[in-house]
Amino acid sequence: MDSNNRRRRANAQSRKPRRRLESGVGTISHPPTIGNLAITHSTRLRYISNAATPAGGSVITVQNLVDTILFGLTATTANKVFQSVRLRAVEVWAVPVVGGATTVEVTFAGISSNAGDEKLHTDTSMGIQPAHVRAKPAKNSLAAMWAPASTLTSFILVAPSGSVIDLELSFRSQPGFNSPAQNAPVAGFVGLAWRGFDGLAIATTKFTPVDSNNAI
Repeated sequence: MDSNNRRRRANAQSRKPRRRLESGVGTISHPPTIGNLAITHSTRLRYISNAATPAGGSVITVQNLVDTILFGLTATTANKVFQSVRLRAVEVWAVPVVGGATTVEVTFAGISSNAGDEKLHTDTSMGIQPAHVRAKPAKNSLAAMWAPASTLTSFILVAPSGSVIDLELSFRSQPGFNSPAQNAPVAGFVGLAWRGFDGLAIATTKFTPVDSNNAI
């Protein structure tokens, strides 16, 4: 009996949790690594087109998307808030034409057939219903991947005037990068501001942010 009791006590002692080290760091040799110090922001931005897109559509570059959120420094200068962007989706509603047809198109062409899915996402409506497209780029296409500001094509849009366009975007920024906007603002202001997703100042953009009072 005594030997059985000793074995039970020994087993119970072995199951007790070990005390943490007195240093306060436990059994971890050093603090865990930090995977990303960059600032990442995901959002949905809404625009209203004030003119029909040209023949062949409006070509929207990665640079244009990075410039959708800016920080105004003076009336004529502004810097990018973020340095890279990833496009999650484009959604378009086109104004219907009574007695006629309305068409919208979104294409993720990329820089070649290998960089975009080359799919034509399109819808045509007649009567009182708006044409509507919600398009997401293919997983490994240029638009869907993190990309720094450049002249590479993100997507091509065909839409009539008065269309409502939503962009679902993810942005990333790192300290120490303060590059200026591609096109200078006109009568801008100091502070956070929006811009049309064609990269043009509010006075000339075809795609007006819904918060146009805070656009430059």
